[in-house]
Amino acid sequence: MQRPDSIDAVQSALTAQGYVCGRALATVVFLALKLGRPLFLEGEAGVGKTEIAKALSAALGRRLIRLQCYEGLDASSAVYEWNFPAQMIAIRTAEAAGGADRSALQSELFSDDYLIERPLLQAMRPDENGAPVLLIDELDRTDEPFEAFLLEALSDFQVTIPELGTIKAAEPPIVILTSNRTREVHDALKRRCLYHWVDYPDFTREVEILHARAPEVAEALSREVVAFVQQLRTEDLFKKPGVAETIDWAKCLLALDVIDLSPEVIADTLGAVLKYQDDIQRLEGSEAKRLLDQAKATLEPA
Repeated sequence: MQRPDSIDAVQSALTAQGYVCGRALATVVFLALKLGRPLFLEGEAGVGKTEIAKALSAALGRRLIRLQCYEGLDASSAVYEWNFPAQMIAIRTAEAAGGADRSALQSELFSDDYLIERPLLQAMRPDENGAPVLLIDELDRTDEPFEAFLLEALSDFQVTIPELGTIKAAEPPIVILTSNRTREVHDALKRRCLYHWVDYPDFTREVEILHARAPEVAEALSREVVAFVQQLRTEDLFKKPGVAETIDWAKCLLALDVIDLSPEVIADTLGAVLKYQDDIQRLEGSEAKRLLDQAKATLEPA
């Protein structure tokens, strides 16, 4: 599929993949595609930052390459590694055969045959379906040296392997970076990207998202679930539930043949929507009923 030629086309393409987004997010995605700029998405965990890369990849028919960030991630782990076990076998085989040419052997050992490509290098390679979607997920988990390395990679869309030289992308990948904002990402990296804060959706949009991702859940239950989760987000919780938890919870309720919410049902299934014991304990006793009553009071007839 060709890249969407309008903001409405972006929304339609994402909606077809079950990703419901507002016009502001669709606009920045369109601009990132149109201008060939990386897209930097920040927001709370579970609001759909990672999912937009998956949806965009599926909508465009492009390969999705994911670099999951973690503390201690370095350039070599993100770009390439040499297959040392295979290299050692080749060396021993050459020694056993005798009379090996050292320079020829070295050239062979540091060739593509022994190169293990990691996500950033994979994203620079040509693809018959077009440039891939490169997802650099949870960038805030890494440290500043890795950010500095990304500056070159995202500015020139190239990586350097000392033994092979510089490899430049024939067509720059579609880059999406995400951050849960556990720490601030350096301004120099942000300046190279278009930026968007992905917030929790309002009630209407979250119901639409739930319909798209779990269409088998009844309308009345969907509205109750979303209203209760949105009420939860107003509480002083250690970790507020994201849209991902809304979807998971609704699917759990469906599996239990729940028709509507009750304090008892909420108490039994809170582990699907809250992931910290302190938060779950806050809803023990009458708290669940209080929040449920407040949530139902906000509902209007469908």
